[in-house]
Amino acid sequence: MQGNSGAVIVISSHVIRGSVGNRAAVFALETLGYPVWAMPTVVLPWHPGHGPSTRLTFPESDFDKAIDDLIRAPWLGEVKAVLTGYFGNAAQPRAVARLIEALRKNNPDLIYVCDPVMGDLGGLYIPQPTAEAIRDELLPLATIATPNRYELAWLSGAPLDDNNAIMEAAIALGPPRMLVTSAVPMMTGSTGNLYLTGNHALLAEHRLIDHAPNGLGDLLSAVFLARVMSGMDEEKALQTTTASVFEVLARSVKRGANELTLEMDAASLSTPMAMVQMRRLVHPLKRRKP
Repeated sequence: MQGNSGAVIVISSHVIRGSVGNRAAVFALETLGYPVWAMPTVVLPWHPGHGPSTRLTFPESDFDKAIDDLIRAPWLGEVKAVLTGYFGNAAQPRAVARLIEALRKNNPDLIYVCDPVMGDLGGLYIPQPTAEAIRDELLPLATIATPNRYELAWLSGAPLDDNNAIMEAAIALGPPRMLVTSAVPMMTGSTGNLYLTGNHALLAEHRLIDHAPNGLGDLLSAVFLARVMSGMDEEKALQTTTASVFEVLARSVKRGANELTLEMDAASLSTPMAMVQMRRLVHPLKRRKP
C-alpha cells in the first residue's frame, strides 16, 4: 500500500514507553505507507495499567489554538483521513469536531474513524463528561466507528449479550460503518470482530489469547483505516486487519512482552499470514423485511 492516498491526522494519547494510543496507530499507518500528522491529547510515561505515573496535560485553550493552527495549515489539502482515540477531557472532542468539519468543507470524501476509547468489561475508565462528548460531538461525524462491545453497550444503553443485539445497537447508533471488537464468537476459545455496513454483516474470529498487552484496539483502527484508504474491499479489509492484529498479539505474547512488539512485527502489518475464520451473518435489516 502506498501513501499516495494522502495523509492521516491521528489524535490520541502518547506514551513515552510502550505501544498504545498514537504510538501504535502512527507506527501502523506509516508502516503501511501513509504520512501521519500526530497530535497527542495527553502524554504519559506508560500505560496506566502498568501503574501510576505523571499525566502531562494541555490547557484547553492551548489545545483549541493548536486545532485552529491545523485548520489554517497550508497543507490541509494533503489530509484524506482522521483517526481519533483517547481524549484527556471533554473539551478536546468539541475542538476536534471543528477540525473534522473544516476538513470536510475542503474534502467531502474525508474518512473519519472514531475509536471511542472509553471503557471495557469493567465499565468506563474515562470521566463520563468526556465519554458523552465523544458520543455527542464525534460519533455523528464518523465514517467508521470502532468501539469494543462494552463501549458500544455504554453508548447504546443496553447490555449486548449476543451478536444480534450488537448489530441492532450499531445500526441505532448511526455511523454508516461499524467495526465492533470483542464481539461474541461462534467458536469456543475465540474472539470476534463484527463489521456492519448497510450491505454486510461480517464476523472475523481468531483464537483468544490471555493476558494480551494493551494497544490492540488502537492498532486495529489504524490498520483497518489503511486498508480502507488503499481501496481494498471491506471483507478483505476486515480479514487482513484481524489477521495482522492477531499475529502481532500472538508474537508479542510469545516473546513474553508486556507491550506489543510492533518494531519487530512490521511484516505482520503488511503481509499477515495468520488464519482468520470469516462468517457472514444475517443483517438485521434483511431480517426485518416481510
